Amino acid sequence: MTITIVGGGASGFMAAITAAETFPDARITILEKSRTVLNKVRISGGGRCNVTHRPHEMRYFIKNYPRGEKLLRRLLPRFDADATVEWFEKRGVQLKTEADGRMFPVTDSSHTIIECLVKTARNLGIEIRTSIHVDSFEKTGDGFQLKIVHGEPILTDRLLIATGGYPRAESFEWLQEHRHEIVPPLPSLFTFNTPGNYLLPLAGVSVKDALVKIGGTKHEWRGPLLITHWGFSGPAVLKLSAWGARDLAGKDYQFTCRINWLPDMKEQEVRDFLLAEKNATPKQQIASHARFGLPSRLWKAFTEKAEIADTLRWGDAGHKVLNRMTELLTNSQYEVNGKTTFKEEFVTCGGIALADIDPETLQSRSMPGLFFAGEVMDVDGITGGFNFQNAWTTGYVVGKNIGL
Repeated sequence: MTITIVGGGASGFMAAITAAETFPDARITILEKSRTVLNKVRISGGGRCNVTHRPHEMRYFIKNYPRGEKLLRRLLPRFDADATVEWFEKRGVQLKTEADGRMFPVTDSSHTIIECLVKTARNLGIEIRTSIHVDSFEKTGDGFQLKIVHGEPILTDRLLIATGGYPRAESFEWLQEHRHEIVPPLPSLFTFNTPGNYLLPLAGVSVKDALVKIGGTKHEWRGPLLITHWGFSGPAVLKLSAWGARDLAGKDYQFTCRINWLPDMKEQEVRDFLLAEKNATPKQQIASHARFGLPSRLWKAFTEKAEIADTLRWGDAGHKVLNRMTELLTNSQYEVNGKTTFKEEFVTCGGIALADIDPETLQSRSMPGLFFAGEVMDVDGITGGFNFQNAWTTGYVVGKNIGL
């Protein structure tokens, strides 16, 4: 039996390796369009590769997938994050967990993961071919014929599409022509552009905990927030962008972003605290000493926005001044106009509609012998290792079934 995998990424390699171990008589080939394989692994996590995430409990883990939760709820028990850690450890790669739950190789180098996958594949006799561009394929009896750009056609008994997500719907046409519904692809991991935002000069300043909301929707996320040269980033914004991906696209990425910089405190509690400061430190200048543990530059920006003069002392602050500060601290509003893709870690929602795929095997419902894995399906996770876990899990499930 011949098995061909289109796409030399995380899910493609996991599927190839699992298939080789499950069906040792199969001849397995990975076809990669680029000159090198595992390119997303290479750049993930700033070159460290965010392999997966802890804690691993299903009820927590599954809530990190804006799309595909139902499918992964069925698949993760067969190969979850614990299984991923064990899989790499058996092959000599130790992983570590950071404070936010992200897991990386102890070497802090994505090359460790790449070397493990490539070495394992080659030891199993898997052929890895790069610079091979599959233009299209067609069913031929019980198998498939792949049309290769500037190359001879390839015949195969089983076919796995593991090409990752595409940013444009046109890129899915070669799959759509085989009666597979395509959910239009959209970016699902991006930062918010806020031109004209008075905080832009504070690029690089961050807070450990903020609540970010999208005006006019129920979407919100709480976590670390980073001010950038163009707007807002950090885990709170990136994760919010994933959950709100389709709604924000519908708004053409123009909306109001509301930020509560003190999410542990109610609005009245903040107002009472400021009033207490007025009574406790009446001679101290408001702008000179930050409160609530906020960065001093951020506090200064808030006081300027509230039209508080540098010389104004707490004891001279009227209720209007305290109310303006309370509003800025608990319900700041910023107009978002556009987005910026987060570094090179491009993630999309959309892809092959899950209704077209057998959830037990990930085989096409309309074309026996054709399988899908990874982000080419309409599955995506928030930042933090969840998209790679989708790749490991779906690749493993395909590898266990593709030779049956």
